[in-house]
Amino acid sequence: MTNTYDQPTRVTAQRTAVEPSLVTIAHVIYALHSLSILIGVTSAATIVGAFVFGLPSIVAVIINYVKRSEVRGTFLESHFRWQIRTFWFAALWATLGLLLWVALAVVLIGFLIGPIMLMITGLWVVYRVVRGWLALRDGRSILS
Repeated sequence: MTNTYDQPTRVTAQRTAVEPSLVTIAHVIYALHSLSILIGVTSAATIVGAFVFGLPSIVAVIINYVKRSEVRGTFLESHFRWQIRTFWFAALWATLGLLLWVALAVVLIGFLIGPIMLMITGLWVVYRVVRGWLALRDGRSILS
């Protein structure tokens, strides 16, 4: 007997069956992002640095793009959008934080704003991965 996850789409109340393998892939993607976070916490890298530049998250976002068409119209579509946006917004905020840090390095405030922005972005990444993974575990879509 095969398990299917049935969730209503945003547009209609019609229920769309989801392949269990696609749910597994979504879990693997969250696990890869979590591994990047763990690497950032336990190494000399920052959370956001390991998340954006670490191999696990890069592999995860590639899988997101490759499998995105297969989850279209299901509750997993929101998770894939959430995961992709988390990666790219983290990259954006990390870039802005580093630019502020470098551009304002001459002034004392630059030494404060850059690292603080990177720490806040790291916490935001952790929040997004945990919130998304918990919603996936419960079989719910995630609003981005």
